[in-house]
Amino acid sequence: MDDAQTLLQQIEDTCRRLKMAQTTFGRLAVNDGKFVSRLQQGGRTTIQTVERVHRFIEAQGGESATTLRSAIKGLRAPSPPREEFRFYGNRQKYLMFVNTTSEKQRIADRAVAEMAETQPRSPAIRFLDGGSGDGTALSRILRGMHRQRPHVPIYVVAKEISMENVRLALEKMPDRLQEHPETVLVMTNLKYGETPSLQPENPNAASAMVWQEVALEGTTAGDFEEQIAQLDPFLEKYWQATISNASGNPLYKTPVVLILYRRDHRFLLEQVIPRRGYAEAEFDFILLSQPYRARAPMEFKTSKIVTPLVRALRPNGRLMGVQSHGDNPGMEIIRSIWPGEDPFIHSTGDIMQSVAEELGIHARDYRFHDLPDDKRFFQYDVRTLPTEINDPGAIGSSTVFAAWNAASYVAQIDDARLSQVIGNDAYLEQTHSVLLKHQKLWFNDEIFVISKTPQV
Repeated sequence: MDDAQTLLQQIEDTCRRLKMAQTTFGRLAVNDGKFVSRLQQGGRTTIQTVERVHRFIEAQGGESATTLRSAIKGLRAPSPPREEFRFYGNRQKYLMFVNTTSEKQRIADRAVAEMAETQPRSPAIRFLDGGSGDGTALSRILRGMHRQRPHVPIYVVAKEISMENVRLALEKMPDRLQEHPETVLVMTNLKYGETPSLQPENPNAASAMVWQEVALEGTTAGDFEEQIAQLDPFLEKYWQATISNASGNPLYKTPVVLILYRRDHRFLLEQVIPRRGYAEAEFDFILLSQPYRARAPMEFKTSKIVTPLVRALRPNGRLMGVQSHGDNPGMEIIRSIWPGEDPFIHSTGDIMQSVAEELGIHARDYRFHDLPDDKRFFQYDVRTLPTEINDPGAIGSSTVFAAWNAASYVAQIDDARLSQVIGNDAYLEQTHSVLLKHQKLWFNDEIFVISKTPQV
């Protein structure tokens, strides 16, 4: 029996013991209802996924993960367990979160308001989105930028490591290119410190970088949609990621820069389109929305992410960071399962202080904004039907699952701990109870703003 058949046999034995459908097993074990059927059809999986399956079987009263693992010859001894969670790391959780909460809309609207405080200079407004996700916030921000300055060229760099997120973000761009033809859109998987200059720090990575420029033909959103869809093979070939042994965060296998603009506006955009090795690395506005794990060390958050991008601000430029804050009904759900849970260990004040220390004497060139609470914090909700929460019997299971997903996602609970509690309905009962208590479910985000002082 080969390894795939061994794994399938382990799953089938568990399903029979628990009287559980294979689709339910896949959804509960790895958040993928089609997981087992794909294995049966010859599909491949990763070592990390196999280990998740084994941990789930163990949590449901089956054999130990160590015993299950020993039956599969192709698995090496696991590395010591460590807590890994990235805000965009789980596809299904992320997409459910984006589509069932109002966070991305609230962030985008605040970003547009902050952008209005900048003073761009010719030839373009320069905007960097440090983690564009599926493009929900990015597309809304670009609409807001068009409203503010409908005929000013826009240079936007969107950093995203996930191929699927890049594909989803690109699907939202045709109407942006149609409405605002003076747009240069750059998608890249480079590290935060490399993104402003579009240049890898490592010489070997720089020589291996794929630089793809696409001049879109036509004038309609339909024209652009067809051509963007043709980029799928390019994304599948080059937009691959691996996991850092040091941090557990995803890293690019091949550094990629993908540039899109309208060919009929190339003459106007000639001074805006970046050139390989000659990309201007200063920006009018930089957005960092949930760019790091809440529990990550302070040094990692600032030295690897925030500080390099603060250095990439133009005079009068602004960086807006967004992170989860806690102190909301979502955390009430989480603490009913894990008492004392508190993942939000660094405030925005802590972040700015650390950035100032890393900047040293150059910190005097920046303003670290002391925002009042009504500007520093904002709430966003899990979307529900207007009358659904008023009646205990009217709250649908989909709403309860969405609320639980949002609560566990924002609190950044790793899959190993989640698998230990989803074997019974206690977590759903607690979620239902909190929904009834507050008549809705909301979360708090915390904002920090750092701007570069104007030149005298």
